[in-house]
Amino acid sequence: MKTFGRDLLTKIQQAKLQGEAAHEIYSPPYRPLYSYDEILTKNPKFAAVNILLYLKNNEWYLPLIVRSENERDRHSGQISLPGGKKEDFDADFGATAKRETSEEVGIEEHYIRIIRELSPIYIPPSNFYVKAFVSYTRKNPEFILQQSEAVELIEFPISSILNLDNEPEMRILPSSRGVKVPVIDFHGYIIWGATSMILSEFSQLLKNL
Repeated sequence: MKTFGRDLLTKIQQAKLQGEAAHEIYSPPYRPLYSYDEILTKNPKFAAVNILLYLKNNEWYLPLIVRSENERDRHSGQISLPGGKKEDFDADFGATAKRETSEEVGIEEHYIRIIRELSPIYIPPSNFYVKAFVSYTRKNPEFILQQSEAVELIEFPISSILNLDNEPEMRILPSSRGVKVPVIDFHGYIIWGATSMILSEFSQLLKNL
């Protein structure tokens, strides 16, 4: 099995992205594709999410969160990467990713280092245009969840990213319109939608290092 040492961060900086081709592997079959100009006509909300890498027992991990239940949130209760809406006071999308990560999982911003940006993704149901980042923090961080946003933290190992299937499992979920959608089943935690699509691109990046 492929393993990564401390040079992983440098390799990620230099890797080629596969964008929509990687997203498509885990895309719900009913998800429409829009050009950037078409997305802008929908007056989307802008957001950023963060793949935060850290070393634990000499293995690389990233945190995922189980979203709090909120009837006003289309993604309530789902598993996601730390992240959220870009605010006017954020200097850029990278600043949004760091701020939201700090708020949601309790890692102080100055301990978060952005490595690179991944391909952006549009989420039609919530009309969000999301920029995804890869970052890292010091090993064995102490996570403190923002209870209004997250009810559980999942430590997701890089080894599971490497093992993502290019022909994913398909399931009908309560919010998948009665249609089978591609999912990542991580010890009973079901990851799908935009989060699985972003992880798919990160998986393809790692597999090609």
